[in-house]
Amino acid sequence: MFVTRLISGVVLLAVILAAIITGGNVLLLFITAISLIGQYELYKTVKLEKSPLAMIGYCASAGYEILLWFQLSDYIMIYSAVFLITVLALYVMFYPKYVTEQISLVFFGFIYVTVLLSYIYQVRMQASGTYTVWLIFIAAWGSDTCAYCVGMLIGKHKLPSKLSPKKTIEGCAGGVIGAGLLGLLYAAVLKEKLMMDFTNPHILFAVIGCCGSVIAQFGDLAASAIKRNHDIKDYGKLIPGHGGILDRFDSILFTAPVVYLLVVLFI
Repeated sequence: MFVTRLISGVVLLAVILAAIITGGNVLLLFITAISLIGQYELYKTVKLEKSPLAMIGYCASAGYEILLWFQLSDYIMIYSAVFLITVLALYVMFYPKYVTEQISLVFFGFIYVTVLLSYIYQVRMQASGTYTVWLIFIAAWGSDTCAYCVGMLIGKHKLPSKLSPKKTIEGCAGGVIGAGLLGLLYAAVLKEKLMMDFTNPHILFAVIGCCGSVIAQFGDLAASAIKRNHDIKDYGKLIPGHGGILDRFDSILFTAPVVYLLVVLFI
């Protein structure tokens, strides 16, 4: 099991590295692919993944990525509104074929998976995106690793939340501190290459790491809540030893837009 998990993790990391380093349309195509898979996994929780309604959701996600491809982000809000109206119109036309939860999840999946994941691409396309995009993964996966290690070593006080019985307060705090330190170290290594006017990137990157870690942990718990509500262990089996796309990118979903906001505001 460990070997399988390690190999699949290395392969996934290699693909992510290649896509992000290449950037541009290659990265956008990669984000589109994992978004559609993630959407499929989410729709599957309510047995909607192969329905005509789900197909509209997939098409809406593809259309959203096309807007990004042609740099038409000004139209995203109206595009999203039209998609929501379309879904609700179909709800009325085919009533009572679909229940409210299914209708809600179609639009929710579009926002939760496609829109949130797209911020990886949007950070990468910023002036300093070649370097700042990695803050998303430092804040999410770096935090997760630090939280796991600290929790294993000194974790004694369980979180009050029932969503993840194994998580501890010490582990969560260790994740935040660890992500901050990783951000600090990252800035120290790349200071000369960062295209930014900020005089002290060390502090900024540490803050981004800490903020990203906090929101990443909420992302992880949110994904766990959805799974528990539908009595499933993993969203899928695409990544051996890790589960599905949403199992691996649950914290990234929350971290990416936060990092984008901080990068746009301060870098």
